[in-house]
Formats: sequence, structure tokens, C-alpha cells
Amino acid sequence: MTTPHPTLTGTRGGPSRAGRRPLTLLGISLGYFMVLLDMTVLSVAEPDLATSLHTSIAGLQWVTTGYTVVFGASLLSAGAVADRHGAHRVFRAGVAAFGLASLLSALAPTLGLLVALRAVLGAAGAACVPASMAIIARLYPGQAERARAVSAWAAISGAAVAAGPIAGGALVDLAGWRAIFLINVPVAALVLTLTAGRAVRCPRGDRRTDWTAQLAACAVLALLTDAVIAAGSRSWGHAAVSGTATALAAAVFAALERRSAAPVLNRALLRNAGVRAGLAAGAAVNFTLNGNLFVLPLLLQRHHHLSASASGLAFLPLTLPFVLNPPVTGRITARFGPRPPILTGMTLLTAGGVALGWAAWTQAGYGPLAIGLLLTGFGVSFALPALVSAVIAAAPEGTAGAAGGLLNAVRQTGATIGVATMGALAGLGTVTGSAYALLLAALVCAATGILFARGTAPAKTTGA
Repeated sequence: MTTPHPTLTGTRGGPSRAGRRPLTLLGISLGYFMVLLDMTVLSVAEPDLATSLHTSIAGLQWVTTGYTVVFGASLLSAGAVADRHGAHRVFRAGVAAFGLASLLSALAPTLGLLVALRAVLGAAGAACVPASMAIIARLYPGQAERARAVSAWAAISGAAVAAGPIAGGALVDLAGWRAIFLINVPVAALVLTLTAGRAVRCPRGDRRTDWTAQLAACAVLALLTDAVIAAGSRSWGHAAVSGTATALAAAVFAALERRSAAPVLNRALLRNAGVRAGLAAGAAVNFTLNGNLFVLPLLLQRHHHLSASASGLAFLPLTLPFVLNPPVTGRITARFGPRPPILTGMTLLTAGGVALGWAAWTQAGYGPLAIGLLLTGFGVSFALPALVSAVIAAAPEGTAGAAGGLLNAVRQTGATIGVATMGALAGLGTVTGSAYALLLAALVCAATGILFARGTAPAKTTGA
């Protein structure tokens, strides 16, 4: 039996599904590009935003964590939502909401409204990510072609990490912080255009979502973040109340999970030592990356007196490895497994944190900072791609999708805590505070690297 040539087979006279796949894949990739861009482009706008809205370090922390709290917690159930309602519907709804919320963010008159809109952006971003992977799996059913498609998706979306600080700096210097949100509007429109049509349609499923437990998970992370930010501002009463509320919310979440027919957290995954080690490492990587992206622009602009554009360019040693290094990491992982690149990455992240902390402490010039940024960039680009392989390989059979979603959620939780804790130290208002924050990241990566090494060490064999 012969198979018709894919480029000659259309649907009701329209363009063939195979013929449209490259453009559709580009649209899907740009959707994730937009989500990642929003996470990095804001960093260099922090000083201008603080001046415009008359806010403190704590206010800036909430602008960042308002996004990551909801994004991270929502990822726990976003895959189930995509499966139940159709990945293409969830993806396009998320993209449309992201574009609209970005437009409204650019017009936000107050800090409180901006933080609320950032939370909406987090939920919209979470809707896009698992759904995009489901659509790619539908478009490219063959394993080899799917691998190539995922590589293209990762390369296009990963470029946002490199482009974010540079584009953000240029936009801030040109038109102020509000311009960084406007850039998402035409990107969202382009994504919706490229992903229109039958090619992206995915069937509905019957997976359930426990929305009560999902909201409880959001509450735990939000209250914990509030407690850390309040402690950083030395509002001890506020911190104590939020800390107590965090404990209560965690107890409620645990009770809901025990009774739930569709728990937010997959217990089989959490019982696996290899998965737990990978999740801890993923949280540490994003703790460091997002914490650095929050602290370093303040250091560069306030203490090194760089403009927003110059600050964006100063991040190139950190961001370029995200574009250049993943293929190398992929080859190493394919040949030797994920453990060596992960341990290499955690070591580089530790060294990078020490270099950055030392440069901040001694008030050295840009050269030592650039070395620390380069080490950190290579550390992240070694560790993250390999962590996906490590967690999925360690997961019990039939839980690969849930493992990937949990890893992304834990990474964003790490990002939230990183911004909250490192921002709290940087909020001391001195170069020393920034140095403490950067050294904290090094300590977290060192401890987690040791934990990962022990949790994934090959079992010792005894002789007969």
C-alpha cells in the first residue's frame, strides 16, 4: 500500500496540513517566544518603572512575582485543561488573553492594577506552554520529525532570553517602561494568524481538573512570596501574618489533595528519588536565573550608572549561551546521559554566583561581572535541557507528560522564591545587599548540585 505524498494531499481544496506545518510551527514557537520575552524584557525596565509608579523594591518584586506565582501554580493543571478542552482552543485563548492583558498593562495607571494584570499574564502564559507541546505532537506524529520540530520550537522560543534585555533596554530608553508590554500585542496577533485553521485542531479529552486544589496551590505560593517580600522590607508583623497564612493554606492544600480524584500533584512522581533530585535542581536554576535578572539591572543602573540600553547589552554574556549552547548539551546528553551536563551546569552556576557576588562586593568594573554572567549563562544552558531528559527518564512509565509539567511548575516556583529572597537582600539598598543576594544564589546551586549528585548516583554493586 502506498502513502500519498504529504504535500499533495489537502483538505477540501485548502492548503495541505503538511504544507502548512512550518508556518504553524513558527506560530506555536512565537507563542512561547512571547511568554519568555515577557519574563526577560521587564528586567531592564525596573528602575524606570519604579520612578514612574513611585514604588519600592517590594513593589517591583510583586510586578515580577505576580506573573511567576500564577504562571508556576497554573502549570500544574494547564496540561489537564489542554487535554480536556482541546489544546488548540486553550493555546489560542491563552495567546489572545496574553495580547490583551499586555495592552492593558501598558496602560496601567497604578502599581496594584499592573500587578493584577501581570497575574492574568501568568495564567495566559501557562495556558500556552503545555498546549503548544500537545499541538506539536499532533502535527508531527513521527518521533524523528517531532524531535526536529521540538528543537526548532526551543531554538526560536529560546531566542527570547537573549533578545529580552536588549529589546527591553532599547524600548525603555526610547519610550519608557510601558513600551515593553506593547511589543507583545503584534506578536500575539501574528501567532493567532499563523495558528488559524484545521492543522492545529486537537480532540477534546476527559481529564478532570480539581480547581479548588489548584486555587489552594496558588494561594500557598502567593502567601509564601508575600511573607518573604514583607520580611525583606522589615515589615515583621506583615511577614508573620503571611507566614501563618501560608502554613494554613498548605494544610488546606494537602487535605484537598488527599481527597481529590484528580490531584494537582502526581504522588507517584514525588515518591521517585530521581524525579525529586531533578525538581530540586530545576528550582535552583530558575531561582538563580530569575533572581539575577531582578537584582543585576538595579546594580547596573544604580551603582554602575548604565542606561537601560547599556544594561540590556551588558546581559549578553548571560543570554548568548542560551542560543549557542543547547545543541552541545543535546549531544552530550545523547552520548553520556543527562547527569554530566546537569552537574557541570550546577558547578558553573555556583562559580558564576561567587564571581558575581565578589564583583558586587568589591565594586569591580564590568569585566568581573561579565565573567560571572558568562559562567551563569553556560550553567543554565547546560543544566536546563538535560534536566528535562533526566526528570522524564526517571519518571514512572506513563507519567512523562505530568513529569514535564511538574518540572516547569517547580522551576517557576523557584523563580518566584528567587526574586522574593534575592530581591529582599538587594532591597537593603547597598551594594553589599546585592552581593549577599548573588552569593545566596551560589549557595543554593552548590547545595542543590550536591543533592542531585547524591540522589542520582549509580547504585553500588557488591561482589559475590
